[in-house]
Amino acid sequence: MDSIILRILSDGDSYGYAISKEISDRTKEKFQIKEATLYAVFQRLEKKGLIKSYYGDRSHGGKRKYYLLTRRGELYLNEMIEEWQEIKEVIDVFLEEREN
Repeated sequence: MDSIILRILSDGDSYGYAISKEISDRTKEKFQIKEATLYAVFQRLEKKGLIKSYYGDRSHGGKRKYYLLTRRGELYLNEMIEEWQEIKEVIDVFLEEREN
């Protein structure tokens, strides 16, 4: 979950609902995240210094809390992408063997 959120934030600052909707849309609703889970992840990532939060301008009567990817978060995301690519390569080897 952390990597997914960090990857979305690598495209630019965003807020909870928009991130949740993007996850749902990009996975064709196969993966939906509950709001409570999402905000728990935000808190954890912020404590680790991987993201920062700030309040944006008022829109529709309230302030939105936005999240941005920090430099530390960007470095962490790059490490995670490399790890996932290696894991995917290993899994692909075994799946391809099964197909043959």
